[in-house]
Amino acid sequence: MKTIYNGKTKAVLADEEKGAVYLLFKDDLTGENGVFDPGSNTVGGSVEGKGKIGLIISRHFFELLERNGIPTHYLGADIDKCLMRVRKLTVPKLEFVLRYFTAGSMCRRFSLEEGIPFEPPYHEVTLKDDEQGDPLISERLCIMKGLLREGQYDEALNLLIRVGEVLKAELAKMDLTLVDFKIEIGYDEEGKVYVADEITPDIWRVRDKDGKISNQIECAGLILERITKGQ
Repeated sequence: MKTIYNGKTKAVLADEEKGAVYLLFKDDLTGENGVFDPGSNTVGGSVEGKGKIGLIISRHFFELLERNGIPTHYLGADIDKCLMRVRKLTVPKLEFVLRYFTAGSMCRRFSLEEGIPFEPPYHEVTLKDDEQGDPLISERLCIMKGLLREGQYDEALNLLIRVGEVLKAELAKMDLTLVDFKIEIGYDEEGKVYVADEITPDIWRVRDKDGKISNQIECAGLILERITKGQ
């Protein structure tokens, strides 16, 4: 298969003969100075088997979103090969962020204490640009830069809120409180918007019942155990 894009934790592959697109889940994690952080812009290390676990978790949550009427790019998964088949979409370099509590970069940027609740949840849209530090971006600039069409910004924010409701409820069953998360979106030739990328601990922060914010590896292990028990 041909590599279309090679990211920090995943690669986008295409089978040109079949006209199929896949995501390859890697064992890499984002973080800095030995600390894993889903909000980081750098690869902080790798853990054997992390890609496979991430795909199992993504499959669980994408299928859950679909059952709740939320359109996603998910079409199936080959767990052994760490491959997820996805719809062929245009995926702009944007991240849609929903925050239930202050944490991470928001605290650093705005000199806020950790753990202040947002009611209603606070949303941000950022441009995926490591050199510029993923700056905030408005609907007008997204359209000016050709990243989105008219109406897609609000459509994506609506999906973001709906995804949050599903994730928050599902994670609460596992005694985890959702702090914040981010999604990517893509759109087809007709302009319909779908949830894209992945749904794993790489895209969220959660607190356990003791108030500890678990890193990606700890959280993935817990969720995998719960998913396996539920099958």
